[in-house]
Amino acid sequence: MNGGEVVVVTGFGPFRQFLVNPSWKAAQGLRLVGFGERTDIYIREVPVSYVKTQQIIAEIWQTLHPKFAVHLGVARGSSVVFLEQTGKNSGYRDKDVCGFCPESQCCVEGGPEKLDSVVNMRAVAKEFKQAGTDVTYSRDAGRYLCDFAYYFSLYHGQRRAALIHVPSSGSLTSADRLVPLLRSLIHTMLDQLEDPSETA
Repeated sequence: MNGGEVVVVTGFGPFRQFLVNPSWKAAQGLRLVGFGERTDIYIREVPVSYVKTQQIIAEIWQTLHPKFAVHLGVARGSSVVFLEQTGKNSGYRDKDVCGFCPESQCCVEGGPEKLDSVVNMRAVAKEFKQAGTDVTYSRDAGRYLCDFAYYFSLYHGQRRAALIHVPSSGSLTSADRLVPLLRSLIHTMLDQLEDPSETA
């Protein structure tokens, strides 16, 4: 770490048919290319576990105090990149890889029902779509560990977080295509953080 601003990128661990989760491979690819001299990138693999996810994300915000956190997840059966605007607090009924599901079916008891990222994902998606890339805006992250992690990070990080669902099929599964696209997307999000007028 060179003392610059910290951007955290997380990817998930093994899950169902994904012995190596594409989201974690993408996070490792981003660490290799970096975000420039003034930005330190810290990557972390998050197990597909509700308890571990809460522990790791709370620790990230409490110890690293990142400028921004980007959570990568995999969209099964999709060939496009989804930029998620909203994290939901309740409705978590599916068991994780440990066979566990929160008894309350919610992420933060007493927390708001939903939280939006400070970044205007619709504007980012529109910019990239106009440039001909397969990037889609979404407000429904799926009520599983990706959504759970996103809400928890938005809650602890004053909404300075993003969730990007990476594809599991199609040409964008190639690291040579996916990693540069993710890097550009994250740069655009960071630029928007610097200049909030862009979020209008």
